[in-house]
Amino acid sequence: MKAILFDAPGGPDVLRYGDAPDPQPVAGELLVRVRAAAVNRADILQRRGHYAPPPGASPILGLELAGEVVQPTGLWHAGDRVMAVVTGGGYAELATVPAGMAMRIPDRFSFEQAAAIPEAFLTAYLNLFTLGNLQANETVLIHAGASGVGSAAIQLARAAGAQVIATAGAPEKVAFCRDLGASLAVNYKQEDFAEHVLAFTSGHGADVVLDFVGAPYWNANLRAIATHGRLMLIGMLGGSRGELDLGLIMAKRITVTGTTLRRTPLPEKIALTQAFAAFAMPRFERGELRPIIDSIYPLRDAAEAHRRVEANHNIGKIVLVMDS
Repeated sequence: MKAILFDAPGGPDVLRYGDAPDPQPVAGELLVRVRAAAVNRADILQRRGHYAPPPGASPILGLELAGEVVQPTGLWHAGDRVMAVVTGGGYAELATVPAGMAMRIPDRFSFEQAAAIPEAFLTAYLNLFTLGNLQANETVLIHAGASGVGSAAIQLARAAGAQVIATAGAPEKVAFCRDLGASLAVNYKQEDFAEHVLAFTSGHGADVVLDFVGAPYWNANLRAIATHGRLMLIGMLGGSRGELDLGLIMAKRITVTGTTLRRTPLPEKIALTQAFAAFAMPRFERGELRPIIDSIYPLRDAAEAHRRVEANHNIGKIVLVMDS
């Protein structure tokens, strides 16, 4: 099969389009012919040598995919259109998928649209609801609102009846967040988002904060969060080390949770997938939720797709399509 490979960590130029052995499914796994895969920040980190795949995972990049079942198991049949989160292997023509992780692609979606769903929406659902316990009429602060996960989180929070505040770093991204359903969108490069959150909520603050940035946002997040708030850390784009103010955590009785979907045990990911599907699939069918695609590249141009992510130019997901 054709796949995107790299022999040593480095910049986008280390990626090459070449031949790799076909994956062999084990018991309980589907073999899927990949039609489209999406690019994630984790792929960038892995390419740079900063995010090793978990034991047993494919060394090939790619954490989400959409395609057709080639070798079925369980209730699935050959030819079924599926999308899934995987621990690796998405940037290839064939991939294995645990049967319990596969989700049926809604008829109204193309493979490209479906590939933009699994990682972004499952990550958002896990942190907003499963771990963050976001409730209707609560307020959530979503950083990087124009990213893949951010745009998914805005939609999911709105669908659950929560009020959304989003941050973004460019005027067009701020406008995008508002159009997607954020009640307030703040340009973090020009304004103090914590002040805006407190003013907008009449001093209450955000009940849940979804943060991709890490250390640089730590103190502002603690100022912006409500008493009994839940701070969900899902990324460290700005770094992992900073000054820790324990006083505010104690005074506000804040819960801080860090997660990585990739290393979540498989039984928990299957349960998450089932809960997400029950909540989201009817809404996808009705058009209440939708994948946001920034751009589409042929698989062989994965390096260019990575450059666009690293430049932070994308609004929504960047998708790779197989040459066939």
